[in-house]
Amino acid sequence: MLTLFAYAKINLTLEVLGRRADGYHELMTVFQTIDLKDTLSFVAQRGISLECDYPGLNSPHNLALKAAGVLQEATGCSKGARISIKKGIPLAAGLGGGASDTAATLQALNELWQLSLSREQLLQLAAKVSSDAAFFLYGGTALGEGRGERITPLPPFPPSWVVLLKPPINVPDNKTERLYASLNPSHFASGQFSKSMVELLHRRGEVPSSSLFNTFEQVAFAAFPGLEEYWQRFLDLGADNVHLAGSGPTLFTLTRDRSHGEELYRSLSRKGLEVYLVQTVAEL
Repeated sequence: MLTLFAYAKINLTLEVLGRRADGYHELMTVFQTIDLKDTLSFVAQRGISLECDYPGLNSPHNLALKAAGVLQEATGCSKGARISIKKGIPLAAGLGGGASDTAATLQALNELWQLSLSREQLLQLAAKVSSDAAFFLYGGTALGEGRGERITPLPPFPPSWVVLLKPPINVPDNKTERLYASLNPSHFASGQFSKSMVELLHRRGEVPSSSLFNTFEQVAFAAFPGLEEYWQRFLDLGADNVHLAGSGPTLFTLTRDRSHGEELYRSLSRKGLEVYLVQTVAEL
């Protein structure tokens, strides 16, 4: 048996630069791994099968299954595996759980099936399954460009505590598509926030919360009714800053002070909310 962890991410910056001729949007984003994870186990067998402790993910549409199929098709490999997933990353939360599972599956089966593919080859396959999956083949802190699949590793973000709040609101299945459809040219960014973040990281100094940015925050309240209430509640309980995680609806705040993070975590937990206290991860 081969077991891998698939870590979640937040986007320190997420800038939508514009719409491309192929229908996708051009992005510039700084990814950051956090210590919230799924656990994936792989056992060699005939054929491919999947079992997950979250029943709704036991379907042919699971990205781990898609990754296994893409790997078989690309290599002509006829070997199989039983894939077991224990979920720790919330679903449809903007934290990259499916993309991270994709990367972990490609890495694990590359080893289990003794394919000896390079990371560059795995990156090409990952992009066929999920735009964000390429980042998880690196982890840590990295710049993403294109659809998010062109990755440049960066110096680590200063160690921080992250308080995550997944608000109890209805989220449509096509939430990411809806967010993109809500954008118009006035919402598009220039890439300056991401470029500034890269410069700050290379200087290895403090990164102020004002450096964080997410284009989707301009349309998130309209896209997710009820989100604004939880955003404000987060601030009222003492968060210094609140940001949207990826395409949401999860909200997060960063703090260098563990005690402050624990205080926020307890305050939100006492209200019966789904909340997590995790750390940034420098590298996998």
